[in-house]
Amino acid sequence: MSISEMRKSYELHGLDDQDVDRDPMVQFQTWFEQAKQPDLPDWMEINAMTLSTCDDAGRVTSRIILLKGIEQGRLRFFTNYESTKGRQLASNPNVALCFFWPHCERQVRIEGAVHPTPRDVSVQYAQSRPRASQLGAHVSQQSAVVESREQLELRMKQLDKEFDGRDVPCPDNWGGYEVTPILMEFWQGRPNRLHDRIRYRRDGDDWTIERLSP
Repeated sequence: MSISEMRKSYELHGLDDQDVDRDPMVQFQTWFEQAKQPDLPDWMEINAMTLSTCDDAGRVTSRIILLKGIEQGRLRFFTNYESTKGRQLASNPNVALCFFWPHCERQVRIEGAVHPTPRDVSVQYAQSRPRASQLGAHVSQQSAVVESREQLELRMKQLDKEFDGRDVPCPDNWGGYEVTPILMEFWQGRPNRLHDRIRYRRDGDDWTIERLSP
């Protein structure tokens, strides 16, 4: 089958603007819970999301990261502050997120702005990670050119020995961001490409709910 012939008809659900919650974060958490089906394959990470950031020249970069918390209407993730995305976020805090749950034939698209999490939140989360991941945060100079894989593994062994019997500190250049949404779109696949698209748009302290053409 050629690429141009690849297509799927979406027929699982519909989405009516009269049925969604008035609060988009409540609607998001409803969909998130529905995506957590017990028979999912091990490789499926429903908290995986595309994060798009932009540099000062207007060049957009995207990558898959993991959602690690929802609190007070904000979505949280963690990364190296000196990575490509960290540098871009320092100069332009506007981001776009996209979740895709193919087993539900759903997407959620989010636009908003980020700000760093409080330091104690970053440290608390860092200490909850597996020890190897904590060490890896020290090893990685994320997005920088590295000489070889062997160099990374050697540094990992050195740090493992250095912190033997001790807690691994959270690196100063590593921590969290929180996204405050200003727009959220819920996309439900439908037959004949007449998909349901319900958009929430921030309007002061309230949200305006609109149906978009597919």
